[in-house]
Amino acid sequence: MFHFFVSPENITENSVTIIGDDVNHIKNVLRMKVGEKFVANDGNGGSYCCSVSDISDSMIVADILEGQLSNTELPVKLVLFQGLPKADKMELIIQKAVELGVSEIVPVEMTRCVVKLDDKKKKSKISRWQAISESAAKQSGRMLIPEIHDVLSYKNALEYAKNFDVVFVPYECADSMSALKEKLNKIESGMTVGIFIGPEGGFEKDEIEKATAAGGKIVSLGKRILRTETASIAALAICMFNIESNLL
Repeated sequence: MFHFFVSPENITENSVTIIGDDVNHIKNVLRMKVGEKFVANDGNGGSYCCSVSDISDSMIVADILEGQLSNTELPVKLVLFQGLPKADKMELIIQKAVELGVSEIVPVEMTRCVVKLDDKKKKSKISRWQAISESAAKQSGRMLIPEIHDVLSYKNALEYAKNFDVVFVPYECADSMSALKEKLNKIESGMTVGIFIGPEGGFEKDEIEKATAAGGKIVSLGKRILRTETASIAALAICMFNIESNLL
């Protein structure tokens, strides 16, 4: 069943009204007809099974058949701090991170980042990345659209994460996965968990020292060295599995 995000003000007790770009997608791409069903999410945790009742050039109106569907969100706020990668890797990382349940993605400028963005490019990239987040949220049946944060320096990223309950820093020189497993087993519902992933080339030694000083837990994702996009997906998948296995 297709999923769409609808502003809360366009949802009443009995109906949902869709406007904007999704109208064209529903009408001309999906070619949905009156009576077909879809799921409407309000972006705040509300989710409704709906049936199309009217289609026009400017809006889609649907009747609410069932309210408050089962929650698809993790019971933990999972935040990915991603060192800016080259080319289009960030788009892949965002797509898969959203599918895996991340709540927020923070692009981070680190020492070994090859990519350098000026303010104009940052704004353009954030807009593009946010659109990818929304598309992935629709595809994966999320109840909210994960936010793509403004690009932060490494120092500001650590400051942003300082009040998180747990901060993981996967590092190729860490020698055991036991620390990761131990910390994961102590995560409880309602916690905020941060994951820092380095860019191509990984972290500088002083960045690891700063992360440790800020309370980050240096962990291993295994004996093999992973590409930045693989590390992000692997770390989030490990966290998602453990969180859902232990808390749901």
